[in-house]
Amino acid sequence: MTTILIADDHPLFRAALKQAVMASFTDADIHEADSLAGLEDLGQKSLPFDVILLDLHMPGTHGFSGLIYLREQYRKVPLVVISATEDVDVIQRAIHFGADGFIPKSASVETMTEAMEKIMAGERWLPEYARRAMPPTLPDHSAMSERITSLTPQQFRVMGMLMEGMQNKVIAYELDVSEATIKAHMTAIFRKLGVRNRTQAVLALKDLAIEPPSVDSN
Repeated sequence: MTTILIADDHPLFRAALKQAVMASFTDADIHEADSLAGLEDLGQKSLPFDVILLDLHMPGTHGFSGLIYLREQYRKVPLVVISATEDVDVIQRAIHFGADGFIPKSASVETMTEAMEKIMAGERWLPEYARRAMPPTLPDHSAMSERITSLTPQQFRVMGMLMEGMQNKVIAYELDVSEATIKAHMTAIFRKLGVRNRTQAVLALKDLAIEPPSVDSN
């Protein structure tokens, strides 16, 4: 039996992905997550996934942080980004951060099925236009990935909100904790990232953002 994780917050697209998966793997055991919290719940069960399909835009994640999070949790599992963002730069960075393939959400079910079969066979699958543009060597992002994966789950959540430009008091409200707790988390995040303040943190994390980052001094 092939065990597959589909991580996407859109029910209709998850249904389309399941259709593509079942076309190739009729005995597939499919698990679904629609947020970072859902991913963490599945992670606690230590399920032996054979492939992971990840949307870059999910609640609780920001930019490529979710990809880095899952890559660390499942180092030997083929991990495929499924995204509506189809820019070559985004595709290249997804591969840089550990993805084994990239399937545009605009792809047909037939194309998704073909991509899944090749990825499960150990091949990398990218859209043709992205394959042509892929450089022969990829930048080394291992240092930043190690810093991100050193964060605790709560620090990871706070970091995502920091990247979205939220103020400490707003983060505290969203997580239902005190502002002092958020400040303590921020101190730990800055230390682990090797920075001193919000501005430096956002600049250090800019490669994780799909959209240009925002900075708030509070």
